[in-house]
Amino acid sequence: MTALASTPDLDVMKRVNRQFVTGVTVVTAMDGDTPRGLAVNAFSSISLDPPTVMVCVQHTSSTHDCLFRADHLAINILSTGQLDVVGTFAAKSAGKFADLDWESGPFGSPLIARSSAQMEVRIRERLRASTHTVFVCRVVHAAVTELPPMVYSAGSFFDGGALTSLG
Repeated sequence: MTALASTPDLDVMKRVNRQFVTGVTVVTAMDGDTPRGLAVNAFSSISLDPPTVMVCVQHTSSTHDCLFRADHLAINILSTGQLDVVGTFAAKSAGKFADLDWESGPFGSPLIARSSAQMEVRIRERLRASTHTVFVCRVVHAAVTELPPMVYSAGSFFDGGALTSLG
């Protein structure tokens, strides 16, 4: 007997996803002369050689179309001292960069100061996946600091530098 494929309940899927700990990033790009960005936790390394990463952005995001048109974008891995930044970029507002300390990366993408790490990437592929676009990107610039990263789990933010080692 073959089991019928079914879609899990939305509440179950939310609970499942809350069990996975993720980093906290802000993905940024330039829209002409205007910097744009949003908080993204769907980020992952794909390969170290060549350095390749991916980010997923919902189609309904006000930043999606800017990213879709861009050649380059930046991925800012937030530090524990940037709870204010994640709050700003998780909201829908026009002035996200108004009081933010940032600079242009080598390819023009906004790099946010005080981040744990930053990378600027060249978009190689844009894959439509249901409600999101998966951006597959080659890393063209990277920088890392000693600031501990912020992590997200079960609806809360945590100090990624204070995790207890199991080994």
